[in-house]
Amino acid sequence: MDRWVGKVAIVTGASAGIGAATLKALAGAGMIAVGFARRIERVERLKEELTDEAARQRLHAVRCDVTREEDILAAFRLVEGRFGGVDVLINNAGIARDSVDLLTANNTAELREVIDTNLLGTVLCSREAFQSMKRRSITDGHIVHINSVLGHTVPPNMTFNIYPATKYGVTALTETMRHELRNAKTNIKVTSISPGLVSTESVPDSMKTDGTPILEPEDIADAVLYVLGTPPRVQVHELMIRPAGEMLC
Repeated sequence: MDRWVGKVAIVTGASAGIGAATLKALAGAGMIAVGFARRIERVERLKEELTDEAARQRLHAVRCDVTREEDILAAFRLVEGRFGGVDVLINNAGIARDSVDLLTANNTAELREVIDTNLLGTVLCSREAFQSMKRRSITDGHIVHINSVLGHTVPPNMTFNIYPATKYGVTALTETMRHELRNAKTNIKVTSISPGLVSTESVPDSMKTDGTPILEPEDIADAVLYVLGTPPRVQVHELMIRPAGEMLC
């Protein structure tokens, strides 16, 4: 991670869970860590969880709803003006709405919300990050998508509405971006990290205490540091992380 010290990283969906853990890890590793979130006050409170004063000073919060393009554009402009631009983007913002089935009547609002957050928001943030790197002739940046094992397989005994379709989209998006970044003659990397079940706010408390194999957000933050820490010649294209003891489908 030494080559990233003092560089700027953006983490979307940084107010809780994987995003919060990753933001703190990046600040602790010496990066200027900027958390995009709708609940900006929760990102600000993350500073209190850092024991190192220098790391606290490197953690910043910017209000951004990734379902709104105007928010994304404004947030990236702020980062450009305040910090000079972005070197690393962690596309973490994501939601699931599985209270209704995919084919349930009148569920269009839920479908659009998941698509706009998980897929379109990821595309738009990636676009703006690349444009920031391009303007500054940065050729060795890194874009990381927090994907899911559901972006590779769908269990037959559970319903996740349109969530897996958006994560399959992120898997395809990663490959598409890799081709575009190569064709643009850059060494900018793109990585998909696909976790299994992670102990976040969206997971019922019962699943966290009944012995179900589960990962912690810090496990995924460690994976982010790993892929960022690889040498320039190494492209970690896909990293799948499952909790030990999980029954694979």
